Amino acid sequence: MIRTLKHKECIHILTNNYIGHLAYTYMNKPFVVPVTYFFDEKINAIIGYSAEGHKVKAMRKKPSVCMEVSEIDSVNVWDSVLIHGQYEELEGSNAKAHLHDFSLGVKDLIIRKEHRKLDFISQFSSKIFKDDFPIIFLIKIEEITGKMRRHESTI
Repeated sequence: MIRTLKHKECIHILTNNYIGHLAYTYMNKPFVVPVTYFFDEKINAIIGYSAEGHKVKAMRKKPSVCMEVSEIDSVNVWDSVLIHGQYEELEGSNAKAHLHDFSLGVKDLIIRKEHRKLDFISQFSSKIFKDDFPIIFLIKIEEITGKMRRHESTI
């Protein structure tokens, strides 16, 4: 059985994961890349970071993007959420604050889900002051949809 996820179920999946697939358009071609993200429910946005490059240049030109997040156990047991939104680049103290939220959020998820202790996540927030600091961005969510599949024998 395949069914549409309720909004609350979509939020749960976004909140409890940190790897998604970001889709954008560059030179009239679609691209999809894996990204590490943090969903900030308070501002209804995805927080991400990237080096200056293909993805950032593309999103600056065409800020309308989408991102997919899945939880897949098997071909018959999966949940998938798709968000549509607008890319917004952050600067200065605003970027640093969101990068801090990102690093703490991802660290908490990894500790909780994977039962691993992390030391490297705190390094994200210090990158903003280096010469090659990352681009911090939001995907301001405009629409969230989701589907799930459960084979009758798994229900």
